[in-house]
Amino acid sequence: MSLVQPHGGKLVNRVAEGEQRESLLQSAANLQTITLNAREEADLELIANGAFSPLEGFLGEADYLSVRDNKRLASGLVWSIPVTLSVSEEEKNSLKVGEDVALKGRDGRVLAILHLEEIYTYDKEKEAEQVYRTTEEKHPGVAALYAQKDYLLGGKITLVNKVSEAFGNYRFTPAQLRALFEEKGWSRVVAFQTRNPIHRAHEYLTKTALESVDGLLVHPIVGETKSDDIPADVRIRAYEELLSNYYPTNRTQLAGLPAAMRYAGPREAIFHALIRKNYGASHFIVGRDHAGVGSYYGTYDAQKIFSEFAPEEIGINLFFFENTFYCQTCGGMASLKTCPHDASNHVSLSGTKVREMLVNGEIPPVEFTRPEVAQILIDAYREKAQAA
Repeated sequence: MSLVQPHGGKLVNRVAEGEQRESLLQSAANLQTITLNAREEADLELIANGAFSPLEGFLGEADYLSVRDNKRLASGLVWSIPVTLSVSEEEKNSLKVGEDVALKGRDGRVLAILHLEEIYTYDKEKEAEQVYRTTEEKHPGVAALYAQKDYLLGGKITLVNKVSEAFGNYRFTPAQLRALFEEKGWSRVVAFQTRNPIHRAHEYLTKTALESVDGLLVHPIVGETKSDDIPADVRIRAYEELLSNYYPTNRTQLAGLPAAMRYAGPREAIFHALIRKNYGASHFIVGRDHAGVGSYYGTYDAQKIFSEFAPEEIGINLFFFENTFYCQTCGGMASLKTCPHDASNHVSLSGTKVREMLVNGEIPPVEFTRPEVAQILIDAYREKAQAA
């Protein structure tokens, strides 16, 4: 069996090489420039390497409005999150549709050329309502949206320099991961999205999914997250420790996804599923409150949203899991679907409680997390406290 097809049927590649790259780099010296922020850098990389297939650039107005209001591109293809590039009025006035623009990273390097096709205005509050289901600025995704500038640029991009080499051992492009899966003989691959260390509940659902497929892709976000989320480098150490000790190494693959979190809940669940399809995954895990934050979304809204589309429109098989826990009476991991016992028998800790224990150097119960993972997190909290 072959790997699943990319979204839209073709894996996009907008990376310049050889003479084309040299020519674009030379021309960049004479172009108007725009400096990207962290999220825009991440989006640029994922457009260029095909993770955002079928996108070839930042959305033009027709696609933007269709994605915002209908969760589809103007072509009708499912796409749930606007991928945009904003500029100020002053920047806008220096640009001309039909001309190229040099896109610089925060370090000053030219990363890509934008082939500018459109400049348009947009309604931030309307986008917040539609995508995030709230206009409250305390929502991190809404805050990032409101911080954007007032005009959007649409057009294809061509990458001329790598955006970043952070987490190099795990920074696979979709084409690279697909080749790796083929080399391993995997055609049925389940992907697990996370921005947190993997605790016992996550371990349970990933292993349950692994029973039905050839391999497991642990694919954590290593791009921009909330300031109180555990840093990616710490999480990578925790993933390495867990996978090397508690998972079959010949059936698991760790790779970092250099995307920025939107915290868009249901919309982001679709977004994450489509991205993993582009990386070659045939299956995707959606648990409770996927990509959620605070109390903005219902516990299983991220699962329910997929019912709005025909399965073939999404094109990746979905594993929906309920909240899982360790049941002391059952003597193992379970969910409300499989455990008949009262919640008083369940080992369940809030994120706040876990952070308190880690800060105090206390290892949470083994039923909640593996001790090796807890120790990595405790050490990280100590290092942070000492540096403060």
